[in-house]
Amino acid sequence: MSDLTSTLLITLTGRDRPGVTSSTLATLATAGVDVVDLEQIVLRGRLVLGLLVTAPEDDSHLRAALEETARRLDMTIELEEGSNGLPSQRRHRSRVTVIGTPLTADAMAQITTGIAEAGANIDRIIRLAAYPVTAFDLHVSGADKAALREALALIASDAGVDISVQSATLHTRGQRLIVMDVDSTLIDGEVIEMIAAHAGCEPEVAEITERAMRGELDFEQSLRERVKLLAGVPASALDDVYDQISLNPGARTMVRTLRRLGYRFAIVSGGFSQITDRLAAELGIHFARANELEIVDGKLTGNVLGKVVDRAGKAEALREYAAELGLPLTSTIAIGDGANDLDMLAAAGLGVAYNAKPAVRSAAETAINVPYLDTIMYLLGFTREEIEAADADEGFVTPSPAV
Repeated sequence: MSDLTSTLLITLTGRDRPGVTSSTLATLATAGVDVVDLEQIVLRGRLVLGLLVTAPEDDSHLRAALEETARRLDMTIELEEGSNGLPSQRRHRSRVTVIGTPLTADAMAQITTGIAEAGANIDRIIRLAAYPVTAFDLHVSGADKAALREALALIASDAGVDISVQSATLHTRGQRLIVMDVDSTLIDGEVIEMIAAHAGCEPEVAEITERAMRGELDFEQSLRERVKLLAGVPASALDDVYDQISLNPGARTMVRTLRRLGYRFAIVSGGFSQITDRLAAELGIHFARANELEIVDGKLTGNVLGKVVDRAGKAEALREYAAELGLPLTSTIAIGDGANDLDMLAAAGLGVAYNAKPAVRSAAETAINVPYLDTIMYLLGFTREEIEAADADEGFVTPSPAV
């Protein structure tokens, strides 16, 4: 780049068509200028093209040439001269991901005002999805992550939208390990309650489960208490339960898309290995850890074999799997909904409370409150168009919403 510090900002707007960018750059090439910055967007067939270039001392010929190019392209052009326009390294760079159903103008106004009041500047906005949720990535700079998160947390609650604030680092684009809870996270519902229906004690088990997930009961104690109620249930009932399981929307899409990119998956559950091992095999999940129900003479005994996978055990599993893969904890994502997921969420580089209990939502770094598990990919910067294009390349037809 030349050592000129004068710059010229060129903005063209009009109907999108092939050749607008190339024609504009060809005109700039004749003037021998350097491109400092370049960005364009297309919205409903309308193009906005912005170029920041170094400007010669006498830019009158360049201006005339650009205006003629714009006239020929039937585009509107604005030219603005400046100085000291070369880019500098911005401090405290973050990605703010906003997800809503719907995402109203009022909500976006509150969010952008909150960003400004935190002392941050919005450098770029990228649309990630238009359905089944609306999602945007806001690239911001000038305020640290903690300050941004604090400023936006109350807005997210008041506006009824999900907001994730992450540091903009290379880790967000590298290989990562995703560790998921199973019941009410990967799948819709609680397996132990489905088994309890075969024992005729579903209401009693559901009540204990709810209290445990809210953090009111010790998880191991509550698990053993619930499993005792299952004594005598035929082991064949587990096959019936597995056949009744419904994955949360977007689960298959998320796993198959990110597996293609080298991501690794684990499920860590306070549920039962007789179910989770089959789920892992079906979905292509690399690691699975859960409790094992004791079965004697073809019936559940009401006991759990071995050490219970509890709150601490989930975090321990995340650390073990990350170490086995040679990944730092900053490259891990944990997803869960209950109090027994809190240590795992805290240990991960990104902890996501997915349709979680209030105490879990308030403690987690990020909360997702829409029923689509593949929205996790928006937190990683992937767009709906990229996801569907990858599916199409592999012969999948992705319905709306993704499943």
